[in-house]
Formats: sequence, C-alpha cells, structure tokens
Amino acid sequence: MELKAMYLYAAVLAVLLCSSVNFIQSPTDVLGPVALLEPTPSSARDFGAVVSDAPFAVMRPESPDDIALLLGALSSTAPSPRATVAAVGAGHSLHGQAQARDGIVVETRALPRDVHVVSARAHGGDDDATVRAYADVGAGALWVEVLEECLKLGLAPPSWTDYLYLTVGGTLSNGGISGQTFKHGPQISNVLQLEVVTGTARPHTHLYPLFLSATVTL
Repeated sequence: MELKAMYLYAAVLAVLLCSSVNFIQSPTDVLGPVALLEPTPSSARDFGAVVSDAPFAVMRPESPDDIALLLGALSSTAPSPRATVAAVGAGHSLHGQAQARDGIVVETRALPRDVHVVSARAHGGDDDATVRAYADVGAGALWVEVLEECLKLGLAPPSWTDYLYLTVGGTLSNGGISGQTFKHGPQISNVLQLEVVTGTARPHTHLYPLFLSATVTL
C-alpha cells in the first residue's frame, strides 16, 4: 500500500511539473496589449528621498490614449488584486506621491511636449487692444518649455513656480504656488480646461466637478 501511494505521489508530482503553466515573466504577460517596461531604480525614487517603493512596471505613454488603454485593461481584470497607478513627471515629489508599490508608474515626460500658444488681440472702443492668449500644453511639458514658447510672442504665464524645471501636470496636481500667487492666484486658478483620463478609461474635458478634483489631488 505504501509503495502504491509513493507511485501515485510521484505521478501527481510529474504531472504538476510537466503541465503547461503560464508563469508571469514580464508585465506584458499580465496586461496584454498595454506596452509596459521593467521598472528602473529612478521609478522608486523622488526628490524627498524619504520613501522608496518599487513598482511592478513602468509605462511611457505616447498619448493619453495609451493611458486610457492601461486603465481600461486594469478595469477589466479581476477585482482583486488591483494594481496601483501613479503618474510621475520630473520626480520632485517629497513623500512618495508619484510612486506605486507593486503597481505601475506612468512617466508623463514621455507624452508629447508640444506647446501651442494661441494669441489674439481683442479691440475695445478705443485704440488700445487687449491681448487674449492661452497655451495648449501636454502634462509632461516643463514650465520652462512653456515660457520659451510664450516669449516668442512676447507673452508669459501669469503664474508659475519659482523653479521652472517641473512638469505642468505635476505642479497643477499640487496647486502651483509661487511668488506670483498673491497677485495672480496659484497656477490652477489660471487653467481654462483639462483633459482627464478617469478609471472608466475615457477622456473627459467638460465635467467641472472632475476639473476641480483633478487639481490639488496630492
């Protein structure tokens, strides 16, 4: 009887070892069409150097559609476990806000950083003309890049951070406080519109409550 049990145990073990098993070898094995990369040491660091949480993977999106694809893939997976997603710009968070332990870090600097400045002169009743202008900017653009494009038209953002090598998306998520805030308000007070990709994996641009919740979220 003992010999028969040993043979049975060995047979079961052989079946387990020889069966086809889908081991997770890379992040793409989990989310399929979503292009993910292996994490780097910088994805677990920030300016504060207090928290260091390594992510499961890193994403360098080429457009907001890539982020929508990621969130859609995560929403379609089983309810548990769910991966945490965090966006990182220039990496100047102080306490791990842009890190995702065992999750996915989205590097917004990979997004298109084109800055489109639109300027027009609105004439009033007199000879003076008021310049009305706005800039259409990607979340991964640096404020110094925004300033350089504005200066070509003799313009400048009314409110910015004192250190300009920060991303637009990063400072807006913190409010954007600077030396001009007392006069022109924080940066979020000078934003006309945001494109936000939510957990439903759809971009939104015309929902005011979402506009408010997307600013100063950290």
